[in-house]
Amino acid sequence: MSESDGSHGIPYEDTAPFKGAGRAASYVEDVAVAEVGPTSWVSAPEATALPPMPAARPNTPATLIEEVNSPMSDLLADEPAAQPGRATRGFRGALGRVGIRLAPSGAEKARLEADAAVRRDEQVIRQATWTRAVGVLVANPKGGVGKTPVSVLLGGTLATIRGGSVAVIEVSDDPGTLTFRAEGKPALGMGELVRDVDAIRSAGQLAGYTAPQTSFASIIGSTGARPALSGNDVRRVSSVVDDYYAVRIMDSGNQPSSDAFVGAIDAADVLVIPVLNSADVVLGAMSLLERMRLEGGHSADLANHAIVLRLTDGRPEDPRIMERLSGLLERSGVRETYAIPYDAHVAERGELTLAKLTPATRSALTTAAAGIVRSLQLNAR
Repeated sequence: MSESDGSHGIPYEDTAPFKGAGRAASYVEDVAVAEVGPTSWVSAPEATALPPMPAARPNTPATLIEEVNSPMSDLLADEPAAQPGRATRGFRGALGRVGIRLAPSGAEKARLEADAAVRRDEQVIRQATWTRAVGVLVANPKGGVGKTPVSVLLGGTLATIRGGSVAVIEVSDDPGTLTFRAEGKPALGMGELVRDVDAIRSAGQLAGYTAPQTSFASIIGSTGARPALSGNDVRRVSSVVDDYYAVRIMDSGNQPSSDAFVGAIDAADVLVIPVLNSADVVLGAMSLLERMRLEGGHSADLANHAIVLRLTDGRPEDPRIMERLSGLLERSGVRETYAIPYDAHVAERGELTLAKLTPATRSALTTAAAGIVRSLQLNAR
């Protein structure tokens, strides 16, 4: 018969006792306790201290805790995680896409390293700051060596990476080709700005004398005939431009003895000399450096820290002559040179657009621009 436990309502079966129940009922365990003598403390030998118990394992990995507590945690958070080398291009890259991972080829490694170097150069350009505007003078007494294209493209490179605030201005005695090589057809330019310079009171007002570029640079060249620039004209225009732009690039003429060139030297923090790989052009650069060193003072300082851009215009170049030219530049005290490759867009001798340059040319310009920015950080006072 089945009944229920009154307290819990759990049914149980009324069954007969199991076998051996009688023996179990008569079993009595001896629970007598042995007498124990008085308790005494015995000094134990000195033991080796045990290490402390480890704390409960946190849910957050220890490395992450260290990064969060580090004063550099904001930088560490943005640092990309290191990825194992894996080919992504060519036949090796194709195998990687089907699960066969291979290391990059030598050519791909070189490309990756070059890309990383360009990114570092861009960071240098983007993050550079000064407590005043800075000026870069592009100069070579030899005509037709690329001063104007270098001015436009160097200014465009800096403006693109920095997000603007770069002006390229013409400081040659007579009207040059700066406006012709820039994008657009501005109504006003350097001649009108010299005339109106004392009336400029705002960035919007100054913008009326510029040719805005797709690179975000602003070009101030000549739109027609104008009087020859004086040194005072260059200084006054530079001063006004510096009120509204962080970086000023100056495209100079071919007369280092002119008053306008002297004014440009006064307004410059770094000297950039473009040269072609030919003896007459390099000798012209050497004569400029010698002249500036003889003048002493600020002019000599610019010459001592001059940066040379070696341009290739597509003509045949003898490696032996190029090596000799390198030796001449080195003996002239030039310690920093950058090679700019041939580019068909520049060779067209027309309007220049930064985006139309080859990737190799843009990378070379970025490297050169980063070197100029580093020099500005050291020499601009």
